[in-house]
Amino acid sequence: MNEQSSFLVFSGSKTKYLTEKICQELGQPMGKLNLIRFSDGEFTVYYEECIRGRDVYLVQSTFPNTDNLMELLLMIDAAKRASAGTINAVIPYFGWARQDRKDRPRVSIGAKLIADLLTAAGVDRVITMDLHADQIQGFFDVPVDHLYASSVLLPYLQSLRLDDVIVASPDVGGSKRANTFAKYLGCPLVLCNKTRVRANEVESIRIIGDVKDKNVILVDDIVDTAGTITTAADEMIRQGAKSVRACASHCVMSGPADERVEKSNLAEIVFSDSIPYHGTCTKVKQLTVAGLLAETIRRIDNDESISPQYII
Repeated sequence: MNEQSSFLVFSGSKTKYLTEKICQELGQPMGKLNLIRFSDGEFTVYYEECIRGRDVYLVQSTFPNTDNLMELLLMIDAAKRASAGTINAVIPYFGWARQDRKDRPRVSIGAKLIADLLTAAGVDRVITMDLHADQIQGFFDVPVDHLYASSVLLPYLQSLRLDDVIVASPDVGGSKRANTFAKYLGCPLVLCNKTRVRANEVESIRIIGDVKDKNVILVDDIVDTAGTITTAADEMIRQGAKSVRACASHCVMSGPADERVEKSNLAEIVFSDSIPYHGTCTKVKQLTVAGLLAETIRRIDNDESISPQYII
């Protein structure tokens, strides 16, 4: 780098695959950060270059949740103690976002707790993508730039040039997201009403709408064990759909997800690369959001609006 950039981009240990692509888009090297692990599982981080007065962007998704979150908190604390100008946490996947409300007695609201921890550690801004619920932005006392993977998912869906397209939400809670996709693509919307036995276990799904002779696109934010998405796809094929595809922002794909998707009637399932996929399912496709995140960082650094980043 011939001319010193006004900001530096650092990566947590599990998000280097994405940070490297972000830095390539920005045309600058990744900042030097070291992590030391001790035999008891404890670890510490330190910056190998001066960051005094510099704006730093710390890229770290919280998966697996606990270690990566603690690593991010230590990165923020170290940057604050090293007199960084501003500390910006780039969290493509905010892993505690599903705990966004008190839905039964005597439970925690994990998303609010994590927001408080990040603020207490010293973060000045949070850049994240496709939170499970938009209102989580209100849990923070610092600016939150909430991006959407739709800016990479929708162009891919359009490139398929499918006829008789219909967009579906795998549950009622995702209807707002699915509706924005349907409006953008200019096609109808159907909903699924699911009944759960317990967390990660779906008992039944009822399709609200007609999918016969349609190419269905299921839209969600997270696919975890893939129980909901595969059950919905199988039911839609049973009701006469020509094909069923799924797209989601975050590729959690835990437990039996690979096997379920592989054996299901899904033609493919498309994710962003907010989480790396290391599975073996042949139906999984990932699209990078490195360009989206890099352009957001560039615009923030130049005090420009990030609104042009949104296509819906």
